[in-house]
Amino acid sequence: MSMMVSLDEFIEDADKNIDWHIWDDEMSKYMLRFFDKVDRILLGRVTYQMMTNFWPTSLADAEDPAIAERMNSIPKIVFSKTLDNATWADWGNVTLVKNNIKEEMTAIKHQPGKDLVIFGGANLAASFFHEGLIDELQIIVNPVVLGSGTPLFQRLKNPLKLDLIKSKSMACGNVILNYKLVSSKR
Repeated sequence: MSMMVSLDEFIEDADKNIDWHIWDDEMSKYMLRFFDKVDRILLGRVTYQMMTNFWPTSLADAEDPAIAERMNSIPKIVFSKTLDNATWADWGNVTLVKNNIKEEMTAIKHQPGKDLVIFGGANLAASFFHEGLIDELQIIVNPVVLGSGTPLFQRLKNPLKLDLIKSKSMACGNVILNYKLVSSKR
């Protein structure tokens, strides 16, 4: 899982905006290297719909063409019980999973290839934590305090034990924290 959060652990503000994300050339280069290790991007419905309004557009291409190319070309898996065939294929390279998330993800994780990454959706992340499907977390802490919004760690039923495996400070003020999931009490 890779998520950008505010210092007070929100993934979006109270109005569902993410315009507070801090991004510069150093972050872009870091994420391009990150993408070299990724086979597929995993998204919940809300994040998928938000990203389809940005990444496959000329605005994304103008802002960061290299990242836009990666976001548009890497296959995506969207987890949603409400999307149907008429509304989910607007981005290309997309597979829709409506049911049996644990079984589908267990099968996908056992296929050869690179890493899978969840890029958005606190609900999806909570479901994956609950099912024991997340092995590693990359939390990108932005130097901003929002005061309210959607927390990253919501609906967790049990504490998660994490081991810090790497950290990196960026010139823009972001701090990237990588953790391995050690255990969760079930």
